[in-house]
Amino acid sequence: MSKIPIDDTVVYALARLVDDAQSERRDPSHSDIEFQIKRAKLEGADPNKLGPPVGKSKRVRIILNWAMEHSPQQAEVFATGLIATVRSCGGFRESSPNFVGADSVRNLSDAIKPLGVVLGQDGSVSPVALESLSGKRLTSALRGYVERAKKGIEDGALVVGTSKDLMEAVAAHVIQEVWGQYPTTANFPALLGQAFVALDMATPEQKPQQGDHPRARLQRGMYETACAVNNLRNKQGTGHGRPWLPDLEEGEISAAIEFIGTLSALLLDNLEKKKA
Repeated sequence: MSKIPIDDTVVYALARLVDDAQSERRDPSHSDIEFQIKRAKLEGADPNKLGPPVGKSKRVRIILNWAMEHSPQQAEVFATGLIATVRSCGGFRESSPNFVGADSVRNLSDAIKPLGVVLGQDGSVSPVALESLSGKRLTSALRGYVERAKKGIEDGALVVGTSKDLMEAVAAHVIQEVWGQYPTTANFPALLGQAFVALDMATPEQKPQQGDHPRARLQRGMYETACAVNNLRNKQGTGHGRPWLPDLEEGEISAAIEFIGTLSALLLDNLEKKKA
């Protein structure tokens, strides 16, 4: 993985990987960390360039907290690079003098797993195979992708490790949770329509009725928008390059990605309410 999702818990766990409150020096060095800072183009957030030098742990924490708010995709690049650097120094190997400690490894593993990422014993990172999850664990993993899509992060709209995009994966999950099975051969409009019906949400197939709540019009509009966004996908793509029609503007792609996140979040919220 070239990027991993981060949140406040992940930031804390990553900073612990380079905790320099030790009696003896432990790699990675400040220079190693700086290489990853430059690679992620986050020099402007580096406190050691803006004032008196700080320790490695605080340096990482400050950079990631700033980047989470101002440049989340660069934050994810830096986070992944930092893990790779710690791994290359032997930080995940118990016999190494640079071993970060079992608690730090466990904390990072626990922090990134709900976001859809598995940390291997050797420090490797890989996406959770969503097909192996169900119920609340799948809901939690999908939430991680939802938050990425809502921020406009492209691979958040495309569920890593599966052929489904986020809306399709969420729709299938909703139907499975409510009805016990979902139609694996249904096309996207049919699958999404069934998810809407399962959650008592209005679709264009259901004609407006006098006394309908105004949200019904919103729900019908969201369904139509979702189908339109699905049609913007490059169905001829092979998994290489950007999966959008080649003549789309950057603003259109960003709007589509953020809408995918917004609708997916609403579906998951309504699912949790229905099952409560």
